[in-house]
Amino acid sequence: MMYEALASFYDALVKDSAATQQWVDFVHAHSKGKKMLEVACGSGEITLALATDGYDVSALDLSSDMLTCAQEKDGSDRIIWKQGDMRDLSSWSLFDGILCFCDSLNYLLSKADVQAFFSQAYEHLNDFGVLLFDMHSQDRLSEFQEEYCEAGTVHGTPYEWTIQAEEDRIYHNFAFYDKDAHITLEQHIQRVYEPQWIKDQLEKLGFRVSIYTDFNLEGIHSGEKYFYVALKTGKES
Repeated sequence: MMYEALASFYDALVKDSAATQQWVDFVHAHSKGKKMLEVACGSGEITLALATDGYDVSALDLSSDMLTCAQEKDGSDRIIWKQGDMRDLSSWSLFDGILCFCDSLNYLLSKADVQAFFSQAYEHLNDFGVLLFDMHSQDRLSEFQEEYCEAGTVHGTPYEWTIQAEEDRIYHNFAFYDKDAHITLEQHIQRVYEPQWIKDQLEKLGFRVSIYTDFNLEGIHSGEKYFYVALKTGKES
């Protein structure tokens, strides 16, 4: 399963406090309520930052290893943590916002899975609640046409991390070497979707959709990520 080997190294490899603040600022800018559910919460950096800022946050992740890492952090007792699949939110109540960041939605490899998540999110939002998420841009497929390779040592463990795109998939391959030179391998696969198709699926459900590139550039432009603000419209009381 993904994130078994990577979980204990995840923050050391990708933690970025400045980027975490950008995601928090994005939530501030595009949501009004305070009751939030973050799906695919990972190691909980954004979750914890939101809780510190006064949000009532619940968090969901498919990986028990990542949840363990998150729950070991200061302030984790303020958050409801659950292991589960973003495609099934039936055990949750209603929220003012549902969040899915750090290109986590790209791990849904079929269109049916994406549609299932969007449908679940719509059903579990209050009227005028928002679904906020980001996804890899189309530019990432071009960026990784040639294999990217990173190697180093993390927590005293040598590692290699390669990224390569093929068609509409991005493949992340991790190799960790223990002191006896035994190798632990882990592969992550992400699918990159056409942004207009994503927008169409949201609008079919009744969301009002805005798209940004790299946090705050309105519309679809060259960049690393598309950010979606999907507002569940409802009737004023």
